[in-house]
Amino acid sequence: MAKQALIVVDIQNDYFPQGKWPLVGADAAADNAVRVLKAFREAGDSVVHIRHEFTSEEAPFFTPGSEGAKLHPKVLNLANEPVVLKHFVNSFRETELKSILDEQEIKELVVVGSMSHMCVDGITRAAADFGYSVTVIHDACATRDLEFNGLTVPAAHVHAAFMSALGFAYANVVATDEFLRD
Repeated sequence: MAKQALIVVDIQNDYFPQGKWPLVGADAAADNAVRVLKAFREAGDSVVHIRHEFTSEEAPFFTPGSEGAKLHPKVLNLANEPVVLKHFVNSFRETELKSILDEQEIKELVVVGSMSHMCVDGITRAAADFGYSVTVIHDACATRDLEFNGLTVPAAHVHAAFMSALGFAYANVVATDEFLRD
């Protein structure tokens, strides 16, 4: 069996109801991410946490050193689980993520986190381009309503569109229950 790693993407305080940039369903998605995290820890598989911080104090959320930019208490890393700090949508860009995975000879990634339409999408596509086999746990990811050309696109539609696109060519997209059953 190929070595796998769980990538916990940007499950940070600002995405929750009291944060600066709340997502629809953040708590439910985080609860499913916790279930997957627990399974990886019990199996002794690798876990890597991703934490986004913008470089500007004027950023709308995840400002440097803020409470909002910290990992959410539900998914705090253990001492042996690295936290990769990033400043871009793509978690591989200008970070040590790829070297961490290569050092452990990881071939398969399982992705959970936020936001479905940004950083989850970004890491999934980049990982597939690097040759990793990728699984996205769709109900362990969250997003928010978006606006385009005067039209509000509900978070559920945003999420469905991105999961559908990722499932077409970049990843196996499954629910938490299905993943944990296999």
